[in-house]
Parts: sequence; C-alpha cells; structure tokens
Amino acid sequence: MAKILDLQAEVRTQSGTGAVKRMRKAGTIPAALYGRKVKPSSIQVHGKTFSKLLEGSASDNILVSLKIAGSTEEQLALVQEVQHDYLRGGILHIDFHAVAADEEIHANVPVAMIGEAKGLKQGGLVEAIHHEIEVRCLPKDLPESIDIDVTGLEVGQGIHVREITFPAGVTCHLGGDVVIVMCEEPKVEVEPEPTAAAAPAAGAKPAAGAAAAPAAGAKPAAGAAAAKPAAKK
Repeated sequence: MAKILDLQAEVRTQSGTGAVKRMRKAGTIPAALYGRKVKPSSIQVHGKTFSKLLEGSASDNILVSLKIAGSTEEQLALVQEVQHDYLRGGILHIDFHAVAADEEIHANVPVAMIGEAKGLKQGGLVEAIHHEIEVRCLPKDLPESIDIDVTGLEVGQGIHVREITFPAGVTCHLGGDVVIVMCEEPKVEVEPEPTAAAAPAAGAKPAAGAAAAPAAGAKPAAGAAAAKPAAKK
C-alpha cells in the first residue's frame, strides 16, 4: 500500500510573479491546497524535501500528511499535479487534493507484471495493453501498483480484469472483459523482393516518343540534318 508521508508546509502570504520568483530562488515551491471539504488555500513547501519525496516514491500516487505551520491539525492530501520547469530544471508548482481518511478516492495505479510468461519461450511477446488501471479505494488502501502474475500466459492468451486479484478494499473502474496484458506472436515484417527491369522482347516496337536507331543504309528523312556537309565540286 502507498505510504502516507509527512510534509511540512507554510501558508503563502505573498503572490505575484516577483514574489514567486523570490520564493523559488530561496528554495521554496509554491503550492495550492483544495478539496471538497476544505477551503482553497495557497501554501509553500521546501523544495529539496519535496524533491526527495518524489524520488523515493515508487508510484505517481503520493499521499502526504501536510503539517501546516500555525495549525494543530494535519491535512491528508494526494499530490494531484506537479509542474516541472523542463528548461531550467526544478519544480514550478504543486497541487494538493485534500481528502478525508474515510473518503473514497479515484486514482490511476500502474500495472506491474510479475514472473516470466510461458509464451516468451514460444517466441511470443508480452505487452501491457493498459499500463495503468483506474481504481477506487480509501486513502489507506491505495496500492503503489497492481501486480499481475503472467507466468502461465501463453501465445495468444490475455489476462482480463476479472482474472486479477486486487488488494483488499480496492475496486476497479474497468469492466471484467477488458484485457490488461496480452501475449502476442512476434510481428515479422516481410521485405518486398526487388523487381528486375524487364528487357524488351524480340521484334517489339519501341514506345511512343522513343528515338529509333536508323537502319543500315537507310536515307535520312527529308529535313533531317546530315551527319557530314556535302563535298565541294
């Protein structure tokens, strides 16, 4: 199950482009906290602390217990979105979705294939048709991944949602007939054979517009240029 990680935060009192730039230079990341049962608020967290939290997480679904300075209560929240600065590096902004311990949440959980499929020895290729599965559960039951045993999978076979054993308290949004993993035959691309240029058949007439070679001893046609000037008398 996903671990609930402690994260310190502070209320953000300044706004605007200039204030945000100064905040980032000081190593702080601006963030927003919102949810159905909480009032939206602007907060900030320590940049290095949050970056280490991301690096140490095996899943994109990160649950945190926000300890906001000045408040005696902790707020359970799901990291909803992280905006990265791909040009300069670092994190620009974080969205936290506040949840309650008894509130069911929806999340996309990655699929993890366990074992070596029989179909691999038969020349097959095991592919995940769905790399993530949408699930519903309480925050405490949120899994880091959905583990699928592919050991018995042979070429031409697939694993459906109904065949997956989900963790206790976790239900799937997809129908039971949906294929999640498939063992397919390898795709072999056949290269077309090169076609040789066909030689003209004996006695065949040249194509229209093609210059025909003059027959031996034949007189040039009227108006045609002579190959050599006439000899002077």
